[in-house]
Amino acid sequence: MVVVYHPDYLKYCFGPEHPFSPLRLEMLWTLLEALGDRPAPITPPEATRDEVLQVHIEAYVARVEAASRGETVPDARAFGLDTPDVPVFPDMDYAARIQAGGTLHGARLIARGQATTVLQLGGGFHHAHPDHASGFCIYNDLALAIQALNEAGLRVAYIDLDVHHADGVQAMYYQDDTVLTISFHESGQYLFPGTGFVNEIGEGPGQGFSLNVPLQPFTEDESYLEVFERVVPHALTMFRPDVLVVQCGADAHFQDPLADLLLTTHAYEQLFRRLKALADEHTGGRALFTLGGGYDFDATVRVWALLSLILQERSLPERLPSPWRLDWEQRLACTLTPTLHDKKRPLSVTPTRRAQIALQNLRVTQRLMDHVTPYWY
Repeated sequence: MVVVYHPDYLKYCFGPEHPFSPLRLEMLWTLLEALGDRPAPITPPEATRDEVLQVHIEAYVARVEAASRGETVPDARAFGLDTPDVPVFPDMDYAARIQAGGTLHGARLIARGQATTVLQLGGGFHHAHPDHASGFCIYNDLALAIQALNEAGLRVAYIDLDVHHADGVQAMYYQDDTVLTISFHESGQYLFPGTGFVNEIGEGPGQGFSLNVPLQPFTEDESYLEVFERVVPHALTMFRPDVLVVQCGADAHFQDPLADLLLTTHAYEQLFRRLKALADEHTGGRALFTLGGGYDFDATVRVWALLSLILQERSLPERLPSPWRLDWEQRLACTLTPTLHDKKRPLSVTPTRRAQIALQNLRVTQRLMDHVTPYWY
């Protein structure tokens, strides 16, 4: 496995009060070091302006650049900038381009046969659209990576585990039959960005290649894993991808403050192991993994540590190093879980409600498969 990381990823910072904090990456990097499992990374170049313009329009990029220089941009909000979700900060264009460059570089390593599995310790900005920023996302690194893989003649299956719908990636490939997008997320009926319903299956040549699994609030491990198995293996068998691109947002964890799913680290371990096995089965192991959302420091860092350790085929420690934990508890002024896996269980729903949620999720999944399978055969 190859790891892509740049210290300047930490410059992607909307301010100390913003939930999308670079401290998550710093915590992860220091944890992997403390565990003795920090891989030697490849340092990527930033994405060039011309590369960014492959998926974003000139008018939008020009405004990101102007805002980065501290210039007044009167119509910034029309482009999703200078909002509570995407406040302007100095050098934001560079900060976004170095993250995008990491994901793009990982894709090119796979396309050139220089790597099989790549973990990009950053990226995952799936809400960015061609003409505007959205949901903490400035440039869509995932779309850039998919574009590069497509240009190399590779069919891409994109799988998104973030609790929010992958609306930006879906929109960019909605009419494309060389890209399969699969998004698992809390239903847009309840959560930003309000999209990602089962009837969003693509248009034109892309019909049947956009798959959405909108999950009920308070979905737990067993139901999530069940619908994953009902969708992903069949879709990959049908699509026959050459490479997987996986967005590994950690915000479906039960501790996350911005959403309502109730996954535990045990579910994430199973998901990451299953995705690795599916890549081995369908793409000869070719897969690009990125990070994404995750707004509880304690949970997010442990989920991403699991991802890194599993992809490296390392054993999982039961406890986290005490010096690392105590240092970060002091820095964050909060208590952190002393074990890699969750020590406490989520506040759950009643058995009756759990069964209802699982049944609703199964019905949604069946509706999805009924919608898309006629386009597969």
